[in-house]
Amino acid sequence: MSHSFKPLDTGKLKTYSISGRKSKVSVKDFASVWKKGDSFNKFLDTLPDILAAKDIKEVISSIAKASLNKKTVFAGMGAHVIKVGLNPIIIDLVQQGIISAVAMNGAGIIHDFEIALNGGTSEDVEASIGDGSFGMAHETGEFLSEAIKRAEKESLGLGEAVGKAIVENNLAFKDKSILAAGYLSDIPVTVHVAIGTDIIHMHPGFDAGAAGRASYRDFLTFASVVSTLNEGVYLNIGSSVILPEVFLKSTTLVRNLGYNLENFTTVNMDFMRQYRPMTNVVNRPTARGGKGINLTGHHEIMLPLVAAGVIEMMDLNK
Repeated sequence: MSHSFKPLDTGKLKTYSISGRKSKVSVKDFASVWKKGDSFNKFLDTLPDILAAKDIKEVISSIAKASLNKKTVFAGMGAHVIKVGLNPIIIDLVQQGIISAVAMNGAGIIHDFEIALNGGTSEDVEASIGDGSFGMAHETGEFLSEAIKRAEKESLGLGEAVGKAIVENNLAFKDKSILAAGYLSDIPVTVHVAIGTDIIHMHPGFDAGAAGRASYRDFLTFASVVSTLNEGVYLNIGSSVILPEVFLKSTTLVRNLGYNLENFTTVNMDFMRQYRPMTNVVNRPTARGGKGINLTGHHEIMLPLVAAGVIEMMDLNK
């Protein structure tokens, strides 16, 4: 051997008994096997009390507890939630009084309106971007532009204006619209626009000033909902930039104004971890109190599981 390092002698190694060691995993936390014919609650009970399975049960419990105690449950969502067919889940939670308020980005009103009007949404971008026809459906541009003008005239938030228009125009699939459900249930559905990101911004009837003012009214309403979140739950479902930023600014705004926001739960749900949701929803707002939870998984599976668990748990506690 040419170098001066010799293998260590492990003969005097200090050891201890495993019986006295703290272990992170125990058989008491293990999953249980499924029994044919059992209930959904039994299914939840079979999940291990480890990592994401433990987290999803805690999310379900937190939402059910907040709702039973008449605390705020605020659902912020990206438009992808609509595009994977989850409007009925959100609407049901709104109508049952479990969700107290909803927030969405600018794309949300586009997909929600197109569902309400036509029963379908989400065009094939690759097939239409080449000839410049992407985003040029005239009904979408005209209807939403008129709703924005009405928001300006009546000093409405953007979400309320679109929901009201969907209801009053009796669109064929209005029962599948989150915006209509919010309007009919008299809960806020706020919309947070970034100019230039949505197809209606390309249409000649779009009034950017009116849209900005309506969206700003929605920001102030969003912050008002956040001011009531103590002992409640905020869910960020699939928004990677806009709503995490709006939530963070609203959190500091309401604290600056003296509202108590120390004990609440924040939840980020998406199929991948991203910087802003983890930082601005899960970690920073709850640093002084409360808890932030991240659930990684596809919306079309995770949200129905959470919703079903909440409904079952609430029924058990009534």
